[in-house]
Amino acid sequence: MDGRHGHPGGGRARVLFLNPFHGGSHRAFAEGWAKHSRHAFDLVTLPARFWKWRMRGAALHFARKVADPAGYDALVATDLMSLSDLRALWGEACPPALAYFHENQLSYPLPPGEAIDYQFGFTDITTCLAARRVLFNSRFQHDAFFARLPGFLAMMPEFQPRWVVEAIRARAAVLHPGVDFGAIEPPAAAGGLGGAGAAPQAPAPPLVIWNHRWEFDKNPAAFFGALDAALARGVEFRLALLGENFQVVPKEFEAARERYGARIVQYGHVEDREAYLGWLRRGDVVVSTAEQENFGMAVVEAIACGCLPLLPRRLAYPEILPAAFHAACLYEDAGDLAARLTALLAGGARGDGADRLRRDLGEAMRRHAWPQAVVPFDREIDLLLVTRG
Repeated sequence: MDGRHGHPGGGRARVLFLNPFHGGSHRAFAEGWAKHSRHAFDLVTLPARFWKWRMRGAALHFARKVADPAGYDALVATDLMSLSDLRALWGEACPPALAYFHENQLSYPLPPGEAIDYQFGFTDITTCLAARRVLFNSRFQHDAFFARLPGFLAMMPEFQPRWVVEAIRARAAVLHPGVDFGAIEPPAAAGGLGGAGAAPQAPAPPLVIWNHRWEFDKNPAAFFGALDAALARGVEFRLALLGENFQVVPKEFEAARERYGARIVQYGHVEDREAYLGWLRRGDVVVSTAEQENFGMAVVEAIACGCLPLLPRRLAYPEILPAAFHAACLYEDAGDLAARLTALLAGGARGDGADRLRRDLGEAMRRHAWPQAVVPFDREIDLLLVTRG
């Protein structure tokens, strides 16, 4: 290696991180790794919109945007682009590459009324084959991808490349993303009560947090259905509807705004990080009704801030939550969610027992903090350096 390049086993490498969808958890991951790594990262990004066009064309943009790819020791790219296209365009100048999958197009659910575009699945496949290393953000996603892959290839009418399954599996692993807890203090008391130093007053109704994307795969209709069940039993609440919305506002949110009225204390994405965390710190309960969740960074943040979680017993949630908390925090179905949420809002979210639970949960989430999580990620860069050339 010449003087520009780092060295495996503890050196400092130059890493090019291409992020074609720089928003939400994708942005948090890229910036978190770059901030905490012992390697030197350059982030080259595109705005978080038009994901289908990013998969089709981001490689063409990055191919000209980066003037000297050969000057880097390693390349990191996320799943919403074609790494194989980029390698073909750069040729021998392309550094050894790692592909990080936040989601994949083999197991991602389709929006209602939308037909599958098989090319996106093949883009995922060729991206995996173009990478020296493929990392999935959870065991759940890893297993879902490989469960779907053989059947996806079998749709080809002839010359099915069945060798692809083991070729990708040989370079695949799982690494949970880190979470930036720099501005998050461990929870000390129940959320939504006014905080330290507040004048004594009657407590406001519990604050329910929704901090997921406003999209179909997060199943907002089921969330609002559970809140309706609580109201039907005479149980009050306040509601903070956070999370990003990349397209038109889903009709479920518009209907909820009219139905819940003054119960909604925040409606819409909060761009400022500290203001967003302030809402989480005031929250009592965070709920997920997702049909698709490969990790759940927003839930981890909310729990770390003191929200008690109600999460489905599926997807990545049993993986990110230690087993000791499964009985208290994971629900089975819509009826179970409605009953648990009603009980929490009726008083179960506050009191000594709830405070102990939220403190224990907040401490457990620290295992996802970047200072610990970055170590195996940086080790992956070291392995790429060994394979350079």
